[in-house]
Amino acid sequence: VQLQASGGGLVQAGGSLRLSCAASGRSVSIYARGWFRQAPGKEREFVAAISPTSGITYYADSVKGRFTISRDNAKNTVYLQMNSLKPEDTAVYYCASTATTSWGTPHYWGQGTLVTVSS
Repeated sequence: VQLQASGGGLVQAGGSLRLSCAASGRSVSIYARGWFRQAPGKEREFVAAISPTSGITYYADSVKGRFTISRDNAKNTVYLQMNSLKPEDTAVYYCASTATTSWGTPHYWGQGTLVTVSS
């Protein structure tokens, strides 16, 4: 399984960005996929996840109501729509996938994409 994250960039506070995580490999379309982020000097933290088969979504409290995770199964792509961005959302965002249809400990990781939110 290979995961390719894209869509990061520089945005002003209050703005929006959409991240994409395209996946390739065997059975990847049915694996749960999600996003983590790591800010400078901080530990990596969970952001959001989705099960492609059930559509069940999970969010960190810090992003609920602002971020939306969705999937396009035909394209094997998961999206993270980020609205009302805050400077504290600045981080490298990583796409991750389990090896099951349910969300849990990631088994595969993509490269990060940098999101910078200016105040």
